[in-house]
Formats: sequence, structure tokens, C-alpha cells
Amino acid sequence: MDFFIKIFSNKAIIVPVIAWFIAQSIKVVSVIITQRKVDFTRFIGSGGMPSSHAAFVVSLATVTGRIKGWDSVEFAISLALSLVVMYDAAGVRRAAGKQAQALNKLIYSQNEVQFDESLKELLGHTPFQVIMGAALGILTGLWLG
Repeated sequence: MDFFIKIFSNKAIIVPVIAWFIAQSIKVVSVIITQRKVDFTRFIGSGGMPSSHAAFVVSLATVTGRIKGWDSVEFAISLALSLVVMYDAAGVRRAAGKQAQALNKLIYSQNEVQFDESLKELLGHTPFQVIMGAALGILTGLWLG
């Protein structure tokens, strides 16, 4: 039981989860407002505004900096992780989403090629979505850390 108490009192675990939850909730609310429909798949899906990946890792870095110090090795490691994740979200995963979009157009323009389902197109983020996720992560980390 002590194990679970320690896990649920560890700010380096709880704060990033809360930042992720807030980011994913914003996506659900955004769809409700813009498309006038409830789509809870946005709560667990990747891509969109803001980047929950960025919010998660940046809040982790922020909490780590507050707890261990801004000049600590732990903060440097979590900051480096954050930069890699954000680069991946805005670069590699965004490019993969664009490729999926092009392939879906190609596949569905041909009658000879049949797939059971479309390739997932909403994988990555625009740089602005990543920046907004990072800002959410900083704010959450400062607020709750």
C-alpha cells in the first residue's frame, strides 16, 4: 500500500498526467465547439491542439526543475527528453501524417486497391500546437509543482 501512496504523491508523475489530461480535454471541448459533436476518441487520440505530448514532457521538466533545481542533471535530462519529443511531434510524426493523407487520397482514387480502413492522418502537430502544449506544460508544472 505504501508503494501506491508514494506513486500518487510523486509530483513528477502526477503533474504530467494532469497536464496530459488537460490537453486531451481541450481537444474534446474544441471538437464540441467547432464541429458541434461529441467525439471522445479525441481524448485518447494523438495530434491536434494542443500537443499533449509536449504538455506531458514539459510539465515533467518544469516539475523536475522546481524540485531538483534548474541546474540539476535531472532537469537537464528531462529538458533534453522534452526537446526530442517536441521535435518528433512537429517533425517526424507530422510528416508521417501528411504521408498517410496522401496515401489515403491515392488509395481511394483507385478502384483496384481496397483497404479495410483509412490510414491514420492525425499523428503529429504543427509547431504552434507544440508550442501551445509546451506552454500548457510550463503553466501546469509551475501551478501544481
